[in-house]
Amino acid sequence: MDFGFTAIPAITVICYLVAHVVKATKLDNKWLPIVCGCVGALLGVVSMNVMPDYGAGDPITAVAIGIVSGLAATGVNQIAKQLGGK
Repeated sequence: MDFGFTAIPAITVICYLVAHVVKATKLDNKWLPIVCGCVGALLGVVSMNVMPDYGAGDPITAVAIGIVSGLAATGVNQIAKQLGGK
């Protein structure tokens, strides 16, 4: 079965949850995109090594996919805040 594509939204969801955990700490919120990008990059490389059908065949592409997925988590958060009127 080809589960490679499902790893990309999963990285976004995990980064979104990590961002909420980090928001509960004293770390300034301006660092959330960097935290999400770094966590996403790490998860991208892990996914490439664990899942044979992952969308990347080399580490640079895996890191790029992970960073974009991680940064998408901050974008989802901003969309939710703006639609919610906060």
